Amino acid sequence: MEMTQTRRGAYHQDNVTYWTGRASGYSAVNQDELATGQRAVWGSLLRERIGAQFPGREPGAIRVLDIGTGPGFFAILMAEAGYDVTAVDYTAAMLREARHNAGPLADRICFRQMNAEALDFPSARFDVVLSRNLTWNLADPEAAYRQWVRVLKPGGLLLNFDANWYRYLYDEAALGAHAQDRQNVADLQVEDDTAGTDVDAMEAIARQAPLSRQARPVWDAELLRRLGMRVEVEREIWRRVWTRAERINNASTPMFLIRAVKRRAAALRRAERLVPAGAAV
Repeated sequence: MEMTQTRRGAYHQDNVTYWTGRASGYSAVNQDELATGQRAVWGSLLRERIGAQFPGREPGAIRVLDIGTGPGFFAILMAEAGYDVTAVDYTAAMLREARHNAGPLADRICFRQMNAEALDFPSARFDVVLSRNLTWNLADPEAAYRQWVRVLKPGGLLLNFDANWYRYLYDEAALGAHAQDRQNVADLQVEDDTAGTDVDAMEAIARQAPLSRQARPVWDAELLRRLGMRVEVEREIWRRVWTRAERINNASTPMFLIRAVKRRAAALRRAERLVPAGAAV
């Protein structure tokens, strides 16, 4: 899964170029989510999961980091719910869109341009780390997860929503299912999620992305457990958060949720004593 330093730099630049060009179109997708029932669907889910982890705590006392905020959807939902929100993205154009979309809430969100694989925050800074549709696109997802765990406080919560995007580039069965998705979109006359997307450019990037080849979310869960997290995977979360059009467009690539809690120091030491050196966790 390793890239050379030179290749990683080129990969990052390819991503910046692509997502800069895509910023306004992707922002329109977030604007639609904010203007429809998706705002309530996602907002209630996030508040529910955070509230379950921190019962009795006021939102203003909970620091949330939205990594790969893009046009700001999660950051906006969290700010309007009263959380202390920081939102980061690698692409300046995305952050401009996020500030615009946040409107009056922009002053309640700390926006920072930052690499998800090299966060410029002190350790144990945040109570919650959120991400959606980001990890698949990273040059070094293991480094990213290590950073996310580092900036979480003990007992902190990671919620990562993602999917096996572009698995079809390496798997014949997935390729056939992907082709069927495209046919279903046409037959059922729903809006095509790939409209406005340079598919060739995105596939070129995905072919270099390490996670395109991995079986997910198994890969993610195993790594996070090694990093000292208690992990639960919800493979059916798409049933709660996706619209009918999203389900038709992406039937072969269902969204999953990785919910992980950072072990407190004492619990981590106990777990380490129970696991022999070199054993899988």
